[in-house]
This record gives sequence, C-alpha cells and structure tokens, in this order.
Amino acid sequence: MQLAHTIYQPPGAGPHPTILTLHGRGANAFDLLSLAPHLCGGKFLTICPQAPLETPISPDQVGYAWYSMSLGGAPDVQGMLSSQKQLQSVLDDCVQRYPVDTKKLLVLGFSQGGVMAYSLALANPERFAALVALSSWLPPELVPLLNVSDKVQALPTLVHHGRQDPTIEIERARKSVESLREMKMAPTFREYEMGHEITPRSLLDLSAWLEKNVGATGRSPARD
Repeated sequence: MQLAHTIYQPPGAGPHPTILTLHGRGANAFDLLSLAPHLCGGKFLTICPQAPLETPISPDQVGYAWYSMSLGGAPDVQGMLSSQKQLQSVLDDCVQRYPVDTKKLLVLGFSQGGVMAYSLALANPERFAALVALSSWLPPELVPLLNVSDKVQALPTLVHHGRQDPTIEIERARKSVESLREMKMAPTFREYEMGHEITPRSLLDLSAWLEKNVGATGRSPARD
C-alpha cells in the first residue's frame, strides 16, 4: 500500500457503507477521522489516506499535501494526477482488506482533498455512490484530463462552502458547481456563514444528505 492511512470501522462484520475521506493541505491521515462517529451515527467505515508530499506548516511541524502549491501560477495538474493514481491503488487495496460495501462507497474531500475527490469521482463515476467536496474547487485545467463520461450525470454530488472562506474564495466553488452542471450533473450546493472549515451545522446537513443519497441502513437510498 503506497500511502499511510487511518481507519474507523463500525461494529459488526459488514460489509459497511464506506467513505474514502481526503484531508486538506497541511493536515494528515488523522485530521478528518474524527468526523466518522458523527456521520449517520457512525455507520460508515471511514478510510483516511495521508497525502504523499511533506509540507512544512511551522518551523518544527510538518503536514502533508496532495500536490504542490501553485503560488499564483497554473495549478499542479500533474501532481493531482499522480496522487489520483496513488489513491486508486490505495482504494483497491482497502477494498480487499476491509469489509467495504462497494455499492455504497463514496469519496469525500476537504479543501485540497476536495480537488482529489473531484479527480477520482469524475474519472471513475461508476465506482462511487456519491461525491462530496467541502471548502474546495474543481480546477478547470484538470477537467479535460479526466476523460469525463456521461455516467457522471447519475452521480449524487454535494458541495459545501463558506461565504467567508479566506483560503478558497466562494466564487471558485460557485464556478466549480457551474462546471458540474455543464456536464449535466445535478449537484446539491449549499453555502454557509463560515470560513474554511466544517461547522456543526454543515456536518449535520452532510450526515442527512448521506443518509438520503447513499443510505447507511441497508435500505435503498433516495436521490436528491
């Protein structure tokens, strides 16, 4: 397995509905693991890979990133595609190792992890039951390289963003949603009075959306 990861596994033998959860720049594999007990009552098996690139976040502390910062230039699309390939490999291994319900497998990403979630789900929509992008964006330069098929039109997609986000301004999220609609997708887009974060309110809405669109209880999910 190429990337380190943490995991939350619900009680019982499974198979369990599963979330591939991708952290943001400067974080690590433990960053989003704490969400797991709060999503649909802790019924989702949650896999949290750690990004491959070390990135300093203070003089004595290192975090991890999925691709290099562009510093105002063009996005590091090749870095995104490299991490996408590694994530596909990790996911293949995890499906074999853990009791994953492959019919209820979704990908969720925060910030830079959201970019990776977009790259995985748009390139392989048949593999995922849903796509969730939190405080993130879809780089226009990335889209032509994903070979997006018409199958994305049936992929339930949720986008959350804060109107006061100082890291990724909300207009970038709005443009990303428009790009999804141009692909004839029907994303659920929700804006919040928050910054670059996940709040109790947005977490509650996320949990309800997952229950409705993916289902954590074995019943057939509805479509939003």
